[in-house]
Amino acid sequence: MDRARHIRVRPLALLTAAALTLPGITALSSAARAADPDLLRNGGFEAGLDGWTCTAGTAVGTPVRSGTSALRATPAGADHARCAQTVTVRPDSEYTLTGHVRGSYVYLGASGTGTTDVSAWTQSATDWQRLTTTFRTGPSTTRVTVYTHGWYGTGPYHADDLSLTGPGAGPAQPPAAPAGLTTGSVTATSVDLSWTAVPGATGYAVYRDGAKVRTVTGTTATVTGLAPSTAYSFQVTAVNDAGESARSATVTATTAPGSGGGTPDLPPHALVGYLHATFANGSGYTRLADVPDSWDVIDLAFGEPTSVTSGDIRFTRCPVTECPNVESDAEFKAAVKAKQAAGKKVLISIGGQNGQVRLTTAAARDTFVSSVSKIIDEYGLDGLDIDFEGHSLSLDADDTDFRNPKTPVIVNLISALKTLKAKYGDDFVLTMAPETFFVQLGYQYYGTGKWGGQDPRAGAYLPVIHALRDDLTLLHVQDYNSGPIMGLDNQYHSMGGADFHIAMTDMLLTGFPVAGDANKVFPPLRPEQVAIGMPATTNAGNGHVSPAEVVRTLDCLTKKVNCGSYTTHGTWPALRGLMTWSVNWDRFGGWEFQRTFDGYFR
Repeated sequence: MDRARHIRVRPLALLTAAALTLPGITALSSAARAADPDLLRNGGFEAGLDGWTCTAGTAVGTPVRSGTSALRATPAGADHARCAQTVTVRPDSEYTLTGHVRGSYVYLGASGTGTTDVSAWTQSATDWQRLTTTFRTGPSTTRVTVYTHGWYGTGPYHADDLSLTGPGAGPAQPPAAPAGLTTGSVTATSVDLSWTAVPGATGYAVYRDGAKVRTVTGTTATVTGLAPSTAYSFQVTAVNDAGESARSATVTATTAPGSGGGTPDLPPHALVGYLHATFANGSGYTRLADVPDSWDVIDLAFGEPTSVTSGDIRFTRCPVTECPNVESDAEFKAAVKAKQAAGKKVLISIGGQNGQVRLTTAAARDTFVSSVSKIIDEYGLDGLDIDFEGHSLSLDADDTDFRNPKTPVIVNLISALKTLKAKYGDDFVLTMAPETFFVQLGYQYYGTGKWGGQDPRAGAYLPVIHALRDDLTLLHVQDYNSGPIMGLDNQYHSMGGADFHIAMTDMLLTGFPVAGDANKVFPPLRPEQVAIGMPATTNAGNGHVSPAEVVRTLDCLTKKVNCGSYTTHGTWPALRGLMTWSVNWDRFGGWEFQRTFDGYFR
């Protein structure tokens, strides 16, 4: 979160586009039989963009290769102008993808094949150039996404006469019932399940005590929101376009006794805001005592390290030369107590844009614990917010399983936070504010290695969140300063409207396969652990949305109404609330964000 400037555009956002193959055009193929149908809808764009989902495209009348229309799409900023269409295919079958393009660095490809995703591209095509590639679907693959896109800063590209030839969809019949359902890890509030894959299934439905509670695409699921010391029964069905199978055999599990942790003493719906406590910027300094009662959790920004790898965190309040109206230490501590007496939580937030923390050694971990404890004790705070950004977290190339992390900076951070939680007990408030790059982008890139593969920071918060999910009070991902990110609907969503917040939050509450591995599913969080991060004003960050779009986001997630183009995988009336950067910017904007929250929840 930006302390020095009004708006921040991260270079990380450039990484949130589809994974690209290494240069080289896939060999031409004539494997598809002449009798095979063309499965693409409107591949010549004669009906405009009908059938296509495009981030920045339009149908034009010139230039065209044939007919009267072609696609023109223009990459801009972090958007590489992707146009995509999802097609129903037959498992274990061969397909040929062909299209004609014009422009520099134009790509044509297919993802979700179930085997090896493919693409073809041209570095420069001043006139129409044919691209083609082939792929074979996996044994359970029934849908494939075909796409075309350009590249950053290269100007517009054109595409026309796209086709996908191969066998049409197979006979319509539901899959067989899953076998091998077993329970795994059991906590006070969750049960892990796994089962054997069913040929022809596109997903699975999980039943708890006879009621469907969630759907997944892989063969594992974590059922959350359970009561401690309670027995539950579970079944699973397999689904595809033709319907749902019979239910599997039943397994039972009894949850562990509760520890009392998770969401200590918060209202059912909470408003979270960052208070600029150590600096001033264009929003002005706001005294803690002047923060309105609407704010339930106040994160003091920021505690910062003496050096990147020291682990030594210091909290130095804003100097009077920068903040003329700053309160004294005694007044500040009195304000903390007053907020707590009113039922509010006051936390120290560590990190921010300028405060990179890398706990590379056990010594740095121990220093982190002791120095953060000193700040908490000195000011009588309720807990800790982790706002690690930039290079604070990353993954080693072989760290591919979020359930068993190996990278020292991640292992040491998990250890440090567990130590702090154990030291202060169940009432300790632990929150995290990662950027979408570090969480939802793991859906595509987690554990795929360093450059030559992908940036090792993509999804790097996932092992931290997973290891601490039973101790985590709130996760409020920063749904801003982000490029387009693919949701569970296999479509890219961009900032600026409710759909982005709905899609990103749906991933957290539904769970998602990581880096395309359907067997490596990141389990969902409990809705009471999730708040949605938004900028308070247009000055506070890219991705600000109007109050009407905030309301539409909350309507869709808590009531499943007013949802727009994105269909959620559930309804979560217990969603905890909203987080914003920042209290100061909201005051600057006339408290618009606070009024929107109060009007909806209070």
